Amino acid sequence: MYSLARKALFALDPEVSHELSLDLIGACDRLHLMRLLVAKVADNPVEVMGLTFPNPVGMAAGLDKSGDYFNALGQFGFGSVEIGTVTPRPQPGNPKPRLFRLPEHQAIINRMGFNNKGVDHLVAQVKKRRFDGVLGINIGKNFDTPVENAVDDYRQCMTKVYPHADYITVNVSSPNTPGLRNLQFGDSLNALLESLKIEQRHLHQAYGRYVPLAVKIAPDMNADEVAEVARALKDQGMDGVIATNTTIERDSVKGSVHANEAGGLSGAPVKDQSTEVISHLKAVLGDALPIIGVGGIGSGADAAEKMLAGASMVQIYSGFMYRGPELIGECCDAIAELDL
Repeated sequence: MYSLARKALFALDPEVSHELSLDLIGACDRLHLMRLLVAKVADNPVEVMGLTFPNPVGMAAGLDKSGDYFNALGQFGFGSVEIGTVTPRPQPGNPKPRLFRLPEHQAIINRMGFNNKGVDHLVAQVKKRRFDGVLGINIGKNFDTPVENAVDDYRQCMTKVYPHADYITVNVSSPNTPGLRNLQFGDSLNALLESLKIEQRHLHQAYGRYVPLAVKIAPDMNADEVAEVARALKDQGMDGVIATNTTIERDSVKGSVHANEAGGLSGAPVKDQSTEVISHLKAVLGDALPIIGVGGIGSGADAAEKMLAGASMVQIYSGFMYRGPELIGECCDAIAELDL
């Protein structure tokens, strides 16, 4: 059924298709038709960041940036849904076209630029929560906020989403906001994380609940750079790391009509890069903090590979676009078969 729907949707402009798909999913949810579209995913609870996830397969951030569709998306069987990236103020994102399919590579290039309706809209949507899995909220900075003031944007978002999130992800790895990736390294990273940990302690005291903080990192780092980031995450007391975001590398898609488009490449071509980063993180972190593996998961075997490399759970995005809901159960089953 999904293969037929995908054929029709892939005949449309990628961003039009993306918006139409979400609108259709939302309509099915409002009409209570989702049960007709999805298969039951077996429970396989996992404990990550002190939270109990119904199963180890989550929806990665980026699909539902403003929190408009997470209740519907959760019904596909995800153990968790991560919404965002959200910014303090609404912003339109980068000029169109900004989303490109590379079907011959099972890949996507995007330069969306954190297009979203702002944190106040997202919070209003999250207050209508029906999804009973784990809800993550991914936060970032507005495009026109200077990098040296980025911490103010992250703190503002964190303060507003804290009462409503099960965990919060700090996105310092999107290639589509100028200067953002500079926050991944050295003094900039340590200063940002130290400030957010202080804010987390204040909010924990204010609300009487501890909301874990994870950091999403890029795949475009060598082993030494990954180790430096890992040590900073550990030293600053982060609760988890999400590896990885999209890549700016293009060697794996040379020859594609869209290979030279600016933006982040996701899907199958980033799989090995992401898995390598997970392995490097695990070597430095051990069991100090959990790793959520994301990047190029298009099959159950890919999910199992991430787990064997050191991930505690996985997230999918591009693979979901190409494979549909069946990928969720396939990944859950593959992970359940592992002897970890």
